[in-house]
Amino acid sequence: MRLRTRTDGTPVLPGTSGPVRVGRRVTTLVPRLRAGDVALLDLVDMDQATAQSLVDAGVAAVLNVQPMVSGRFPNRGPQVLVDAGLPVVDSLGEGVLKLVRDGAAVRVHEGAVHVEGAEEPVATGREVDAELVARLLAEAREGLTSQLDTFTHNASEFLRREQDLLLHGRGIPDVDAPIAERPVVVVVRNESSDDVLRSLKRFLTEQRPVLVGVDRAADDLLAAGRPADVVVLSSGIDAALPSTKALKAATDVIAVVPEGISREAAAQLDRLGVRPRKVQTRATAEDVALLIADRERASVIVGVGVSATLPDFLDRQRAGLASTYLTRLRVGGRLVDASTVPTLYSGSIRPVHLLVLALVGLLVVVAAISVTPVGQMWGEDVAASFGSVVDYLQGLFR
Repeated sequence: MRLRTRTDGTPVLPGTSGPVRVGRRVTTLVPRLRAGDVALLDLVDMDQATAQSLVDAGVAAVLNVQPMVSGRFPNRGPQVLVDAGLPVVDSLGEGVLKLVRDGAAVRVHEGAVHVEGAEEPVATGREVDAELVARLLAEAREGLTSQLDTFTHNASEFLRREQDLLLHGRGIPDVDAPIAERPVVVVVRNESSDDVLRSLKRFLTEQRPVLVGVDRAADDLLAAGRPADVVVLSSGIDAALPSTKALKAATDVIAVVPEGISREAAAQLDRLGVRPRKVQTRATAEDVALLIADRERASVIVGVGVSATLPDFLDRQRAGLASTYLTRLRVGGRLVDASTVPTLYSGSIRPVHLLVLALVGLLVVVAAISVTPVGQMWGEDVAASFGSVVDYLQGLFR
């Protein structure tokens, strides 16, 4: 844990210090965060994607008005924060949002939040460490049955509202990238996506699939030297916008807009010189990317960082849970998790492989002929001819 240093002779106080950034909505808070900030948010059951965005922003500590784990389901966000070594305090209560001004210097120590200049802490919460997270998640797993009942109801309701999109592909914009009968790799950013992309190096080089980057995963693809052909932006477009270079390198940019794109987001894209095609749906950007590949008749869809297991499905924001489940049912015949590709794909046959095979076959034939009488006669003739050539060359150099 890094302590803030002082040069004016004032004793260094224990804990983690930094300017606090306050925001009830994650989509508006994350873009304002800078390395060393203390994030103060109001979110129940922090999911993995949100936690990873806080870690990527380089925050010094995370404060939450609500519990990180309510017990409804085993969400993975707190584990990401703890594994990153960040001080985490939750259950601070609504009052802290009125007592802490955005940008104020705060210090976090043993579950207490101190504002610079105040003698007493303005709020006290619960320190979230690895031991507490393990215990809370174990308790939450016991309550999955009731959550699955609710999930089934939500999935039915989502299907009723979005049946045209899910069943018939209506509302999905056409794309210029040539996807038909080609493999497609859909990349969603998470803590392991870089490692998975490296494991797919041979597949990407030999098969040259169409690359689809969801939100800032487009930057990950660009950093790997493989720009995304299609970029799909989530409804929180102001929080997840990739770099200008990644957007302009793409053939298609698709924006998911549940209620229509906001003025701020539209203005931001206009400044970048990007005019995305829009799809109006409450499905997540990840799911829209999969549906695009499916509608364009991809030969296979390889998912990097996409939700693939029951814990992955449950560790989603509530609005995206039904979307994720139903989309997997729709594209299940084409979808393959990236972790299985290195096992199933051994690589294509290269010209050098054929050359080595031909040489080995030739050596086998020569060896077989050499043990026959005819082969021995040929060998003596070849040796005699070779000896004559050597004598001739020696005569020239004399």
